Amino acid sequence: MTHYVAIIEDAGPNHAVGVWFPDLPGCFSAGDTLDEAMANAPEALALWLEDAEQEGRAPPAPRTPSQLKAVPEIAADMAQNVVALIAVPDAAFSPAAE
Repeated sequence: MTHYVAIIEDAGPNHAVGVWFPDLPGCFSAGDTLDEAMANAPEALALWLEDAEQEGRAPPAPRTPSQLKAVPEIAADMAQNVVALIAVPDAAFSPAAE
């Protein structure tokens, strides 16, 4: 099963919890609670991948957390927020060649 790294940003009480994917520009999700945001994240991934397929674009291969930590901007976000791996359906995934 393929997984993408997600960064979860919790702005505190009375704010939505945001989830975004460093490897997938523009792919994000949110929820009023952490549970809701995490439940919405796989759907956001599936929709992003579906859009890419319809546009004839192969999604980028997912990087590992270690690979992402080598990118200073992403490493800073990873250090300040929670990181999770979100699974996507294998049928919806055709990564670009590395």
